[in-house]
Amino acid sequence: MDRFQYLLVLLACLVVTLPLEVVVGVRVWRRPRRLLATLLAPVVLFSGWDLAAIAAGQWRFNRRYVTRVDLPGNLPIEELAFFIVIPICALLTFEAVKRLSTRSPSARRAEQVPGGAGRG
Repeated sequence: MDRFQYLLVLLACLVVTLPLEVVVGVRVWRRPRRLLATLLAPVVLFSGWDLAAIAAGQWRFNRRYVTRVDLPGNLPIEELAFFIVIPICALLTFEAVKRLSTRSPSARRAEQVPGGAGRG
């Protein structure tokens, strides 16, 4: 079970943040070009950084906590997943905070009143 810990942590991050798409309506998944643009820099830069550090012998991964499925350059698949999952979770969270903080005070009050909008 230890070898799945990295993946389980990433899964937990997704489980916590994915509902923001529906509950808050952040629309991250409905804008795929923006999502891909958000992912491009971290995936390319940090994967390259890891690959360089692995090649130089400065960085390694404890084989006990990864599935031992490696990409070229000995980069664990979990590390690539990290560079995809964490920015997605961050974007979902950012968009949720932005959406909730820009709602008008009257709209927030209407949501808190039993029966919803129409009172006021």
